[in-house]
Amino acid sequence: MTEAPSQVPDRRENKYPRVTVWEVFTVFLKLGLTAFGGPVAHLGYYREALVRRRRWLDEETFADLIALCQFLPGPASSQTAIGIGLIRAGPWGGAAAWLGFTLPSAILMTLIAFSAGALHGPIAAGLIHGLKLVATAVVAEAVFGMAKRLTPDARRAGIALGAAMLASLAPANIGQVAAIGLGGAAGLWLCREVTPPPGTAHEFGVSRRIGMVAFGLYLLILAGGPVLAALSGQPALARFDAFYRSGALVFGGGHVVLPLLQQAVVGPGWVDQNTFLAGYGAAQAMPGPLFTFAAYLGAVMRTPSNGLLGAALGTMAIFLPGVLALVAALPFWNLLRTRPKAQAALRGANAAVVGLLAAALYNPVWTTAVLGQADFVAVLSGFIFLAAFRMPPLLVVAAGASFGMVQHLT
Repeated sequence: MTEAPSQVPDRRENKYPRVTVWEVFTVFLKLGLTAFGGPVAHLGYYREALVRRRRWLDEETFADLIALCQFLPGPASSQTAIGIGLIRAGPWGGAAAWLGFTLPSAILMTLIAFSAGALHGPIAAGLIHGLKLVATAVVAEAVFGMAKRLTPDARRAGIALGAAMLASLAPANIGQVAAIGLGGAAGLWLCREVTPPPGTAHEFGVSRRIGMVAFGLYLLILAGGPVLAALSGQPALARFDAFYRSGALVFGGGHVVLPLLQQAVVGPGWVDQNTFLAGYGAAQAMPGPLFTFAAYLGAVMRTPSNGLLGAALGTMAIFLPGVLALVAALPFWNLLRTRPKAQAALRGANAAVVGLLAAALYNPVWTTAVLGQADFVAVLSGFIFLAAFRMPPLLVVAAGASFGMVQHLT
């Protein structure tokens, strides 16, 4: 049963009507339980649930926020969720969005840390494969819908094509940032004659002073963490610094964080290589952000702080730099995005986001999920159910998971 959409954005008041913090939490908790497939797929789930169905924000604002978060260090899909929560319900709404989206996978990864071998065998392999197929359909539907809105002319379609090519050919962490930056520059040159949409300066509840404080804390912890850990000799501080540094040096989030985490926890001998790889395999079947892999790593540490305390420490530390970076950037993004030149640049950046999603649809989403004709039919069916029949994503997830398990058992 399709849920009724919330209030439509009020252009006359130049803002979005607020919802309750509890509503933000419950909506993102549902997403945290059902959004499989990694950060690119998460954006597809957000668009379906929050842009198309509930109309919590429009396509342009959604793409603006994605573009900003791709520039920032940290988990981009989680930062996008926090930004949406801030728009809808202020600072507590941002916290509720992060908690709702993160809690399910963090709990599941902690439980897996205490139950070795939980995801092995043909059923588990089929489940993971089926969820990858669902993620492919979700991303394809998101790219299709966003392209219709954000690349309506040849200039912006060309920017999207260039971004897709750059993202496909360059290393992921460099290609994403470069594609959006060049897309913004191209928009400033090519999209100035496009009639600008009505400006929407959102209330985030974050002042420029708070933004500057957040930026200062981000740098202070990044620079001072290793010094404090070395001087104190406390294992908990050393591990906090290792997880914080991993989160602070990742752009775009997702799988990019894995080599940093491997170096941070396997290198010092806190976690052995086999345990690390087993947890990574389990993380592929989890909904929500891949950064909650830190909960698993914190729990399986060989020495204290480990267990539940280690899981909580790892989760908070790896997400903290991304949150600080977002809070630091939002007041200035809000100021710039209402200016004509900035709007032209954002139209180019938004087109580049479509190109980035299209490139990610092919690699890694399509290449790791669609392995034969049956998989192609399953993805096409999921796309049609989402795009044409407006089927709730939860039903598509259930169907895809069932298909994957049956396929691996026969």
